[in-house]
Amino acid sequence: MKKLQIVLVALLLTTLLYSCKKNGVQVIDQNIEAGSPQIKYFNFGVNAPSVNFYASGTKVSAALSATGTESTSGVNSGGVYPASNYSVLKAGSYNFEARLPSTATADPDLSITSLNGIVEANKIYTLYLCGLYTNKKSDAFLIEDKLPAVDYNVAYVRFVNTVPNATSNLSLYAHNTLAATGVDVLVAENVAYKGASGFVPVPVGTYELFARYPSAPTVNVISRNGTSSVAFVGGKIYTIGSRGDITVTAATATNRPQLDNTSNR
Repeated sequence: MKKLQIVLVALLLTTLLYSCKKNGVQVIDQNIEAGSPQIKYFNFGVNAPSVNFYASGTKVSAALSATGTESTSGVNSGGVYPASNYSVLKAGSYNFEARLPSTATADPDLSITSLNGIVEANKIYTLYLCGLYTNKKSDAFLIEDKLPAVDYNVAYVRFVNTVPNATSNLSLYAHNTLAATGVDVLVAENVAYKGASGFVPVPVGTYELFARYPSAPTVNVISRNGTSSVAFVGGKIYTIGSRGDITVTAATATNRPQLDNTSNR
């Protein structure tokens, strides 16, 4: 708990410092209280541009250039803000938006999504920009992150599905590369688009990850293996997020289907 309080104080100080700079991240009500909601923002929109996130008209994510002005690049497609832990809001109802940077060459400050959501005290959330970016619009959804108590003997893992055009729901399997047997562990089953599983304990180790259709539980639809295997560390909490265009087969295409691994704590 003490470590969490220190992290929150650091995040608040960072926000206050940025708020003093032109185009920096602004503070939503200076009276941030203990137990304020925490939130993380993902840009998983397929082919979406870089964006900054806003809550009821106030910028809550941004990058500054060396000159102190807003960078032309915000949270890129496939990116997350903040990179670790969460940012803080005051409890309440918000209209969340993703906007192109004000310094973008084309369509500066354009809002490409709008989502109404409520964030409550002592709760943790993640907002996902998702869907196929068409007609300068993307989709979005907000979920609550019910983080389990820390257990240093295991890692906790959940699965969030943001692939908009898969032919059915997806299940997530994990294969321990050092296990004596070749059995795959079912982490999450039959997760719909914009859906999230609960966090489940997974033994510490290095894993290959596979998303599969429930109707074909041995056929890999999305793979993360070989040199892109992930390490699950004891005491850590992870979200595996599927993203991308399921129809893309090019191995290096930026919009290909992928499995993202992000630590929640």
